[in-house]
Amino acid sequence: MDETDYNILLYEKMKAEQDKYRDWLLTQEPAEILNHTYEYIMREDIVMAMEELELTPKQAKALLKSPCPLDDVYKEFKDREVEHMDTIRDSIETEADNSIRREKAKTGRESR
Repeated sequence: MDETDYNILLYEKMKAEQDKYRDWLLTQEPAEILNHTYEYIMREDIVMAMEELELTPKQAKALLKSPCPLDDVYKEFKDREVEHMDTIRDSIETEADNSIRREKAKTGRESR
């Protein structure tokens, strides 16, 4: 088996794991579903990234040995969530600054 085959196998395993998680989630009460929304979306993003990512055969084989590689990757991601929140905070600040600039430009045009 070549590198691509292991990546495809890993993607398919992660996708099946996510499909099972989704099926479980749909049996829950609405409040419980909301409690898992962030996890569901992040897991979807991981599966989507895996669709295009080319791991080395050694890396893909290592993850394939896990009974739940998607959950393992999600747990690793959760430990790095600070970076994600930094990006969100930066986006808020940037948009606030953009709004200030737009307001200044609008005020400048109106005063002419």
